[in-house]
Amino acid sequence: MDFKIDWSNKSKLRGPGEQSVGILVRKLCAKLSPQSRGISISYVDDRGMRKINKLFRGLNKTTDVLSFPSSPEKGEFHHLGDIVISLEVAEKKAKHFEVSRRRQVETLVIHGFLHLCGYDHEKDAGEMIALQSELEKLLLKDEPLPTSKKRGRKSGSKLKTLKNGERIIVTGRAAQAIIRREKLQKGQPSKAASKTKSKAKTISEAKVGSKKPRRGPGRPPKGIAGALANHVAKHRQRKKHSYKMRSGIIS
Repeated sequence: MDFKIDWSNKSKLRGPGEQSVGILVRKLCAKLSPQSRGISISYVDDRGMRKINKLFRGLNKTTDVLSFPSSPEKGEFHHLGDIVISLEVAEKKAKHFEVSRRRQVETLVIHGFLHLCGYDHEKDAGEMIALQSELEKLLLKDEPLPTSKKRGRKSGSKLKTLKNGERIIVTGRAAQAIIRREKLQKGQPSKAASKTKSKAKTISEAKVGSKKPRRGPGRPPKGIAGALANHVAKHRQRKKHSYKMRSGIIS
């Protein structure tokens, strides 16, 4: 049975088809998933990719490629899954790397195909990215394009398991709440608690440091205040001195 590719383009840009990517996909299938009989490749724009990314991954932003593996039952048509590519992101990356749009899409197809086969660069130790580079050299006869190991995951994001068992990626306050919960389970104080404790300690130290030492009894204060007090004391002593009365006649 022939391998079938379902093509779809919902972007204003034109994506490569059977003459380049189709041949590449069939080579990937023969090498990595010979039991598969079909796959779908969809080209979208940034707006469409943002909607898909938010719906299935909880990330309100566009990305270059997403993969959706299928799980056919026994006896059903063995559809490997769906690959969705944003041609606008591919065009930007192609200009950055100074390659053609077709060449950039080929890299994204290989990346997406590996995800359909069960590889995950967010969980492995670099095996997927290494295999992707080997496949680019072997099947495209070209040097692999630069890629990032941590693709598609925003810094600080966390995986959240819903009540129905579904796992989604969350960011912002939801991710911070998960991090605080994990620290509490491990017995580590959260960042907010550490800041509060540190602030209270600083205020306490400031109060201790600002306390003025008490003077001993009879000791005059130092500085200008001390000199003024001594002057007043001497002036009072002069007033207490007795003088002899003189007559009002001037001789």
